[in-house]
Amino acid sequence: MKNGLIVSILALLFSATWALAQQPRLQYYRPWDQTGINVFEPSKKVEQPEFTGFKIRIGGSFTQDFQSLKHENSPTYVPVSGTNATNKNLLYGVIRAEDSTSATLSGFNLAMANLNLDFQVADGIRVALENYMSARRHSEFWVKGGYIQIDKLPMLGNPKWFADYLRVKIGHFQPNFGDMQFRRTDGGNAMFNPFVENYILDAFTTEIGGEVYIFPVDGVMGMVGMSSGFINGNVENYAEANNSSGVVPTKKNPSVFAKVAYDKSFNDLRFRLSASIYNNNNIARNTLYAGDRTGSHYFLVMEPALQAASAAAPNGTATTTAAQAISGRFDPSMSNRITAIMVNPFMKWKGLELFGSYEILQGSVYADVSGPTDRKVWEKRNFTQYSLEGVYRFLPREQMYVGARYIGATGEPRGVVNADGNQLEVSIDRLAFAAGWFPTQNLLLKGEYVVQNFKDFPTTDYRNEGKFSGFVIEAAIGF
Repeated sequence: MKNGLIVSILALLFSATWALAQQPRLQYYRPWDQTGINVFEPSKKVEQPEFTGFKIRIGGSFTQDFQSLKHENSPTYVPVSGTNATNKNLLYGVIRAEDSTSATLSGFNLAMANLNLDFQVADGIRVALENYMSARRHSEFWVKGGYIQIDKLPMLGNPKWFADYLRVKIGHFQPNFGDMQFRRTDGGNAMFNPFVENYILDAFTTEIGGEVYIFPVDGVMGMVGMSSGFINGNVENYAEANNSSGVVPTKKNPSVFAKVAYDKSFNDLRFRLSASIYNNNNIARNTLYAGDRTGSHYFLVMEPALQAASAAAPNGTATTTAAQAISGRFDPSMSNRITAIMVNPFMKWKGLELFGSYEILQGSVYADVSGPTDRKVWEKRNFTQYSLEGVYRFLPREQMYVGARYIGATGEPRGVVNADGNQLEVSIDRLAFAAGWFPTQNLLLKGEYVVQNFKDFPTTDYRNEGKFSGFVIEAAIGF
């Protein structure tokens, strides 16, 4: 970690008490502390603070983990390259397969830190700039994105029809796909997630685009959006001829997405149901399920001891926390076309919360082709993911909680085939139990015990009969 980053973190921690006391209230805004839990899209109906002039809010999120996770597999011997005696299916931390095929990975993980800048620039107009100061995948300072959110039109006399019913969001931001994003951990920001990690298939990316919201009646929201489909800007021109896979040309089509949600409270009962869709039918590189620039909080579990061999490193190179940054998750590899649908029910009755998710994915990379040379077909692969979590919060201001979550994912990974070369379907499941305590609204201490299984992977794959289990303790700050 660079000296400048350490100084920045210490300065923010030193000034945290002062900052919390001085923080201004912003309009149509989701707080970064405990009060932001179970806040989805900021409401248009809730009374907003009066605009009294330009305001800036400096916020931060910091997370430190300690893990003790044991992973194991059935490492069928496959040489790293050629006649190299090293077995590429050995897991990280396993030295000699004849002694043991499991290893326990214990210790403190890299601390992650976010810097959040929020600006009230006019009545009903807010600007956000989100940054990663330290993360597993990028230890250097990294801008996540920024956007402008318009809930009023003061330059046009604040027409009531816009202020009451519409919202526009423009910039480089996370598309509003699914409700899981409002409960996931994002680098140093771990306040909203009752558990330590995100889903196995983690729908997260940032793209340049815009969203238009409509709030026709209290409790109902609709949104349509369009984005570049890329995690970064792209001005490259692509040839009209078919690419090297020989079926379709490389394109730069925009992504289109939409969401509807019903969110209503009835005395002590709150019920929300949302449905989202995201589509891009041909693009050079989409990262909807591979866009996290921070990385998993399970460090190096179910990762091979050596990365795949290459011409530059014929014997394979050592696995690193940055290069293998999504341990415990799974990339469905649908970067050239994808259609994804997510449905999320949520219920809260007093201290009890139930949250579910059901996802359907269909897509492919350009190399997913089949058939004879003169009649190749661009194939699609499929994945589904479902989850259910229950959390019970208790004590005044819901200061403590306990929870359980089950996640199951089934699908067709790119390149995972049987001995005959036919596509295989695999499954991964995770069961996690967690408990947490908020000493203050800005501090969270939580612990999780997790068991995750990898099933139906071929014997030549390092995930064959794979499993990891153990606990993670996490301390988080958010303000």
